[in-house]
Order: sequence, then C-alpha cells, then structure tokens
Amino acid sequence: MPELPEVETVRRGLQPTMEGARILAVEVRRPNLRFPFPERFAERLEGRLICALGRRAKYLTMHIEDGPTLICHLGMSGSFRVEQADGIDTPGEFQHERSKAAAHDHVVFHLAPAAGGKARVVFNDPRRFGFMLFGEGAVGDHPMLKDLGVEPTGNALDGPLLASLFEGRKAPLKAALLDQRLVAGLGNIYVSEALWRAGLLPTRSAGTIASNGKKAKDRSEKLAEAVRSVIADAIAAGGSSLKDYVQADGSLGYFQHSFAVYDREGQPCRKPGCGGHIERIVQSGRSTFYCRSCQE
Repeated sequence: MPELPEVETVRRGLQPTMEGARILAVEVRRPNLRFPFPERFAERLEGRLICALGRRAKYLTMHIEDGPTLICHLGMSGSFRVEQADGIDTPGEFQHERSKAAAHDHVVFHLAPAAGGKARVVFNDPRRFGFMLFGEGAVGDHPMLKDLGVEPTGNALDGPLLASLFEGRKAPLKAALLDQRLVAGLGNIYVSEALWRAGLLPTRSAGTIASNGKKAKDRSEKLAEAVRSVIADAIAAGGSSLKDYVQADGSLGYFQHSFAVYDREGQPCRKPGCGGHIERIVQSGRSTFYCRSCQE
C-alpha cells in the first residue's frame, strides 16, 4: 500500500497537467473498482475545471469547479499515467514498473490543460483495490476522511500535541503512530524509521511519552521532529520506491537507500558509535525493525 510520501509524489507529478485543466470527457471502462463508481460519474465531471489537486493522508482530492470533490485512493496497485504529445509519465514512486496494459486502464480523463494542448490521464489498477468517490460539501466531512488525525507534514505535529494524543495509552508506541485517527498517513516503513531517529523502542507504551516529566517531554519532542523529518526527507527523495512505486519522469526514487532500519534485519546500526544490529519483530502482523542498542 503506498504511504503518504508516495501519494504526495503522485500529486505533485499530476499537478502540472491536471490543476486548472478542463475535463473534456471521462471514459469509465468498468462499473466498479474497490467500490462502484458514483452515479453519473462521468456526467458530473465533464466540462468542468479542476480547480486544485490536493492530498489528505493517503487520499488524493480533486476539487472540481461547481461540482463534487473527487476522492481517489491508489489501493495496492493503482497508478495514474499522463499521456501528452511530448511523452508519457507515471507520477509516483514504484520500484517495479507500474502496469501499462490497456486491460487495466479503467478510467481515462481527457483534458485541456491550462498550458494549452490536450492530454490524457489514465488510471490503471490491475488489482482494483483503488477507488474513486465523490465528496459533497466540505471534503473533510466525507466518511473516508472525517475521522483522520493530524497531518505529519507541518509544524502542527509537535511534542505537546503528540503527548496529548498518547496520554494514558497503553498500546505500543508503534501502534499509536499507525492509528490513523491520531496521526494521518503514517505507514509501517516511516514509523519504524521515525522511531529509530527518535531513539525510542517501538514496543514502548505510548503513554510513557505523555507524562509531565522532563524525559517524557524530551521524548515527545524528539519523536515529533523525527516524524516530520522522515516524511519530509522521503517526499524530497520521491518516496520509498518499495513494491510498485516511479517518478513523473519514470525514474525510481532513492529514499530506500537511506533506510536506517527498515528491511535491514541483522545489519549494523547506522547511528554513529552505536555498535548494535537491526532486529525484526512482528507487531499486529506487521514487521517492525529497530535497534535495541540505541532505542530505549
């Protein structure tokens, strides 16, 4: 499943073509993906401008002039392909090339971009776990989005906020960070990396960083900074490039070469002077990577 940095990379790759473009026509080549398409899906989009292309957690949002907001999720294997006169791009970070087989091209947006000319944006999804739904009114009120927590990409996520979110929670710290109702968009890879940067064990009780003591305050501040920095670094590098995720120019991202712990079981810890090795445990059915020598 793509994580927040991959989805943000997709958004940035689509933005030059889609933002400000007029939707000339929409081809819907099957009745459903993960969910059925909304009624009158193509009709409600055709002829309208795409005012803005946004992101909330792992969801893409297309804000349509005098129309509904289109909420998109890539699922396991979904990707957007931009086809213009000067070439084809697949925005995103996909280590294994995304499918271009026409059999999996389920939605085609025919556009007149703001810069002129014409373009096609194709949604391809072999596994069909992605979806496209309409949000009426405030997009944040949609059932898919209304319970999402704070975004981990800005200064709103700081130590005091994390402490307030985790106060009294006995769940492991990693589980609390993965709870989308608390912090939106964090996934398995970046939580492991952030905990290593903060020097905190993934098995530590979340509530232990929420007390009034100086140590707890230091831990919450370090963790907030680690979360923000690892997400920012991953976005700058173009995502993790795990599984299927390529940049807008078709090249691979390189953040996976900077992993400190993820998928490095048995290898030396990269923290200067540590001397420990990376271990792997399973938490809630998912692999967790950490260094017991420098994470407490």
